[in-house]
Amino acid sequence: MKCRVCRGPAVIDLPRHNANFCGEHLVEFCHRQVEKAIAHHDMFEPGDRLLLAVSGGKDSLALWAMLRELGYDVDGLYVGLGIGDYSDTSGRHAREFAQQRGLVLREVDLRDSYGYDIATAAEQTSRKPCSACGLSKRHVFDSEAVAGGYDALVTGHNLDDEAAVLFGNMMRWNVDYLGRQSPVLEAHGGRPRKVKPLVRLSERETAAYCLVAGIDYVVQECPMAEGNRHLSYKATLNDLEVESPGIKANFYLSFLARGLPLFEPAAHTERAALARCSTCGAASPSSTCAFCRLVERLQQTPEETP
Repeated sequence: MKCRVCRGPAVIDLPRHNANFCGEHLVEFCHRQVEKAIAHHDMFEPGDRLLLAVSGGKDSLALWAMLRELGYDVDGLYVGLGIGDYSDTSGRHAREFAQQRGLVLREVDLRDSYGYDIATAAEQTSRKPCSACGLSKRHVFDSEAVAGGYDALVTGHNLDDEAAVLFGNMMRWNVDYLGRQSPVLEAHGGRPRKVKPLVRLSERETAAYCLVAGIDYVVQECPMAEGNRHLSYKATLNDLEVESPGIKANFYLSFLARGLPLFEPAAHTERAALARCSTCGAASPSSTCAFCRLVERLQQTPEETP
């Protein structure tokens, strides 16, 4: 197997691109895909201050490395979720990555800042762990980006993530969600601008990038994600990708080009009608946002002593 560019030994085959790449040209390929996403969707410009949500996993660390190598000003944000050894390992990878490269890593611990962790929230509110986790992280990400005066909040959602979410929303015809599935969401109602520069790269490609670039990341899947329906959507799309290389990218990228414009007007109208949370000031469909209701409920429910 030879690299398409230099004809040297290849380290990865990419059937959807009908190409193989050596380590050097895989890095170039990944940089090119990220630059293309940034430019095509007008995500940000050199000189903008960016805050990247960092989990300690392959996608966020690979994206941090790529954006820095491309010359962007990026700080990291790690949220301590209190998920036992998984959170300990994730946090260690994020800190080591930042320390080794002299980068700024902001940290927020849910237990220290808000008095709960994900397991507690799921148990005491009967929410699924992934629901409590997503709600909590979105609030912290938004708050930290706004408080820090950053121009955009960057997340490491990749092609597989976005295609799986799109697949789920289409299976249920969640029209409101379909209208918000752009890789760029403009700032509104006390929330920051949000961008996803990895939408043209798959999980396999970012994992290969980390291997070539010497990036150590947490490999373990979150133990509380078992049963998450997006994992089954990813498995279904991966099966289709094996049979028809490129179909996953075509599904998602063609939606952005042809489908998203049909759903965006309704989503914009919905956002414009949002009120402000009386507690935190963020945009909300009710007088108290879902995150502040979660915190209030947990404060009213004493934790059981083990």
